[in-house]
Amino acid sequence: MVVDTLVRGGTIVTPCGTFEADLAIVDGTIAAIGDAETFPSAETEIDATDRLVMPGIVDPHVHIDDMYSIDTYESATAAAALGGVTTVIDFAWQAWDGETSIWDGESTLQEGVERKKKKARGAYVDFGLHGGITRTDPAVFEELDALIDRGIPSFKMFTAYEIGLPNGFMNRVFEELAARDAVAALHTEDADVCEDITLRYQQEEKGDAQWYPSSRPDYAEAMAAEDAVRMATEAGCKYYGIHTSCKKSADVLAAFQREHGPELVRAETCTHYTLHDDSIYEELGTLPMIAPPIREPGDIEAIFDRLAEGMLEVVSTDHCAFTRESKQVDDWWDSSFGTNSLQVSLPVFHDEAVNRRDFSYPFLVQVMSHTPARLFGCPNKGSLEPGTDADLIVFDPNETWTIDASENASRADYSIYDDRTVTGRVEKTLVRGTVVADDGEIVSEPGQGRFIEREIPDWSAV
Repeated sequence: MVVDTLVRGGTIVTPCGTFEADLAIVDGTIAAIGDAETFPSAETEIDATDRLVMPGIVDPHVHIDDMYSIDTYESATAAAALGGVTTVIDFAWQAWDGETSIWDGESTLQEGVERKKKKARGAYVDFGLHGGITRTDPAVFEELDALIDRGIPSFKMFTAYEIGLPNGFMNRVFEELAARDAVAALHTEDADVCEDITLRYQQEEKGDAQWYPSSRPDYAEAMAAEDAVRMATEAGCKYYGIHTSCKKSADVLAAFQREHGPELVRAETCTHYTLHDDSIYEELGTLPMIAPPIREPGDIEAIFDRLAEGMLEVVSTDHCAFTRESKQVDDWWDSSFGTNSLQVSLPVFHDEAVNRRDFSYPFLVQVMSHTPARLFGCPNKGSLEPGTDADLIVFDPNETWTIDASENASRADYSIYDDRTVTGRVEKTLVRGTVVADDGEIVSEPGQGRFIEREIPDWSAV
């Protein structure tokens, strides 16, 4: 056996612990972990002395090149690679007719998949797709088997916006997904509550960004989450709560997880909900306008409590790319929802969770690599086990640096973490054994990334 790449002298981080060892890569997979002296000679060596060697980050919640993001796959996945993210899961949408639609007419989910795959030809990292159900059209049920066969076993639904689904149809979707053992991923906010408060604020001319969080209150998130997770569990459908932002919605999901088990109920939070509180709207205006909104300081503590106990199991980005110009408007309701963070999510969350709150490195790997890979059917990702894809990062835990949005690879020209000083930085990112990012630069050609055909996940084994 000839070793293609040897990563020597680093500290290996797994979900179970850390230890000093060398790592050998052959044909894009991890061949062995052990003592380099026992390995055959390598064509290339990477010196990881005083560095951590971790599985690449698996981000199951990103938006690329659609109504929620101006990023191309090339720009978004360049940001991902620079931030240590080696796998992203984006969304393929049913096209719909409506005010916020970017399409001329309706189309199927299958057509949405083909659109995204074509756009992804320049990807630097591997990618999967969730199906996005946006219309109350039963014809979508006829597509599910073929989509699952193509490696798309998870489907997103909204309870809000013009693509929010009514409970009756959503209930049918849960039943159809349960029959196929597929995963439902839910954006939950009570549309009536949010729309009514927004209308009142418009009439009262409360357009300043500081009013935005109360227009989409925590109880509206919890109300919609309770309806959705109840329907899902009644149907026996695997339920994944996305971007859990507050104590009230986390408490709802925790109660249903206790009743029905993690075999049916799982949930994530996002990096921004673990760092920022709602004072950011006074500081940065509409730049951090995200839905659900960034919440109160007590919600940050509640989120970390749920992460510590394992009820919240994934930290994603919900990456959306917009320009500063489109975000900064006179009235918050005219701004775009979402913010970018693929490039800095790992160092920012590392600094907060590990450096400031004393969480462990195995915890970091669990919530950002191992668990998202397992929950979404990617057995060869999020791991340093021999035989899995050689997606890994060399991470310097001691380098202190200041985030500068002018260095964004994303087309977004701002960051809600701009000027934040953190300790810990991605030094190298490898995707299937190929170095894609090195010392803050993209060093591979676009197109390195591949589409991942995901399996139906067995949540009882995660």
